[in-house]
Amino acid sequence: MVLKYVGAYPVVTHKGVSFDPNRPDKYTFLNAVVELLNIIDKSNDKDIKIEAKDHQEYSATLVLETLNKYCDNLEEIFTSKEKKVEEVIKNYNDSAKNNPNLSADEKRAILGNIAIMRDYYKQYMINEKAYECSLNALADLITSKHIDTITFIVGRNYGMVLSDLVQVLQDHKPPIDATMEFFTDDSGEAYGKLDTNRTHTQG
Repeated sequence: MVLKYVGAYPVVTHKGVSFDPNRPDKYTFLNAVVELLNIIDKSNDKDIKIEAKDHQEYSATLVLETLNKYCDNLEEIFTSKEKKVEEVIKNYNDSAKNNPNLSADEKRAILGNIAIMRDYYKQYMINEKAYECSLNALADLITSKHIDTITFIVGRNYGMVLSDLVQVLQDHKPPIDATMEFFTDDSGEAYGKLDTNRTHTQG
């Protein structure tokens, strides 16, 4: 299994293919998750701070190697997801074939477009699953290392990843009622901060 960027979620019709900007490719955020996993794992601090100098760019191969380190049974998860993708594509095909509002030519067109986008759909959904696994691994690491806060310079997708992580932490066992805030330091640099609120709870 490989990880690679494909683009936003495809919307297929008999007129062609468009892409939903509100459903970006989750591969975009995997580099930031891997950075966070590595930084937290190597740190002995409960308060993590990430500056611009800490940024690392990882190849798709290194991203996958890192996820294999932190995510259990990743290959099995991907295989299971591939089967789900086939079900989704079958449902799209069945929906097109049974749509009474489409002419025979329109049905042929949409079925052809679905076939063209099959590999794209598959990669998009594999990337989505990899991101989901990586967020769960990050939640596990934050829990096991008793992290209190993660302060990060805005950019590099850290904010998006950690915002998504808030919900994952709430659903985690044990649940963590994390919060996010953004602020500007004295030099005008924009930062974000995830607070697990462990110290407030313990207090």
